[in-house]
Amino acid sequence: MAVIPMWQCDRDGSMFADKKAAEEYDRQLELAANLSSLLGKSFTSLDEELAESIGLLLARHKETVVKAFRGKPELLLELLDETVSEPATEPD
Repeated sequence: MAVIPMWQCDRDGSMFADKKAAEEYDRQLELAANLSSLLGKSFTSLDEELAESIGLLLARHKETVVKAFRGKPELLLELLDETVSEPATEPD
């Protein structure tokens, strides 16, 4: 019988066979949580669930968002087709 090491994300229970992938996912969720908190505090009328969804969206596409802020805003338009087809849930 083979033993397979697994890493579990304590934020949502997601399991990973690769430690690097688990750590990257955990950093993504931390960024999303911090963005959600910022949005919630900045826009008091913003629903908590919507703030979390926006935070996750921005965290998932952080490289593209950073490039857009650095002078390539057209890159955000390339995400339109991708985000429309993505479910608004977290990966397993």
